[in-house]
Amino acid sequence: MGSEALGLFLAILIGVSLGALGSGGSIVTLPILVYVVGVAPKSAVGMSMSIVGATSLVGAFLHWRRGNFIPRTALLFCVTGIPAAYIGSLGTHLISSNVLLLLFSGLMLVVGSLMLAGRRPMVDASCVPCSPWRCLTIGFGVGLVTGFLGVGGGFLIVPSLIWFAAVDTKRAIGTSLGIIAVNSMGGLAGQLRYARWDWTVTGEFFLCSMVGMGIGLAICTKAPTKALTKAFACAVLAVAIGIGWQVARH
Repeated sequence: MGSEALGLFLAILIGVSLGALGSGGSIVTLPILVYVVGVAPKSAVGMSMSIVGATSLVGAFLHWRRGNFIPRTALLFCVTGIPAAYIGSLGTHLISSNVLLLLFSGLMLVVGSLMLAGRRPMVDASCVPCSPWRCLTIGFGVGLVTGFLGVGGGFLIVPSLIWFAAVDTKRAIGTSLGIIAVNSMGGLAGQLRYARWDWTVTGEFFLCSMVGMGIGLAICTKAPTKALTKAFACAVLAVAIGIGWQVARH
């Protein structure tokens, strides 16, 4: 199987991850584009945003139809997330590709470990409504990371929604997709100023990821909440270690 064909096959995992976990799309997309397809890291950042943003937009709509999307919380995150993603994207080209990937890996290790520890109890969003100022502040921080590292931000958004906005895991997954879609647009606007990429490959990856999205939605609907949370944490840790190992080899 050629490198591009393998990449497209793996792109299905992007949709599965987004649909089932509300995150992980960029965590999977960026390494596939760089290490499998051979795209330059800084071009892969913009391609990743395009693929993940479009897939997440469709996924958010499908989750909304199932009642797993909270518009108010998503809006609060996006109000500050959009400009923050644009600001963050301006810093991507100030550091080397290896440093960028190491930062990506390190941040995932921290988030994955916290999620796996599960120290904060899951509470229903209807019991503790999201504080506007809290959501606006967290949204800004997540947006900065989204633009700077070229990720949709779901691996930060989902735990932030659970820990700080008191959203249960399944609704955090659906809401995260809407936030990812909007934040990706903000970051993409900044990336377009610095890099160009193959839109044909980008479109092919999107179509394959949509196949995975259907699979991921089915998993999210049927899987227990605790199982989804643990799966999310393990996926983040596994890819973080993989990226760190690849950078160390070079």
